[in-house]
Amino acid sequence: MTDKTATILENIQNRKSVRTFTGEPVTKSCLLDLLKAGMAAPSARNRQPLAFVVLTNHQVMDAIGNGLPYTKMIFRAGAAIVICGDAATVLQEGAVDLWYQDAAAAAENILLAAEAMGLGAVWSALYPYPDREAHVCSILRLPPSVTPFCIIPVGHPGGNEQPKNKFREDKIHWEKW
Repeated sequence: MTDKTATILENIQNRKSVRTFTGEPVTKSCLLDLLKAGMAAPSARNRQPLAFVVLTNHQVMDAIGNGLPYTKMIFRAGAAIVICGDAATVLQEGAVDLWYQDAAAAAENILLAAEAMGLGAVWSALYPYPDREAHVCSILRLPPSVTPFCIIPVGHPGGNEQPKNKFREDKIHWEKW
């Protein structure tokens, strides 16, 4: 195993859901690096039907947090990224319902990049909860063709969250069930 491989695997194993932030802003440069990581994710038929809304204004972030039941950590986050699926992107037959898989891959890339950068982040679901989607659509004025998939509050960790060992051999089946 190379040093680069070990570093990548260590980053994956160290990724954790960070829900406590210092409130310190996240630089635009860091946010762009996170977005580049998200956009590097695989995309079904390479259609890239995603759009990203970056939030740094705390009035907007607070308004979102006030209407979402599991996103209160956004109040102290330095920024947040909303990953959206855009139905206006021309999708080929058989790929229409795959946008949310693309969004999930982008979210994971962002979470891993945040870990590698020493930032904290957590995935908070919006889709498929119509009330959460409507709340975010209203505040962000998303066009009708855009569905918010998740919001990722990101910032400088303010707590002591630790990664969880989620490896379970009993979930592995070799060659057949």
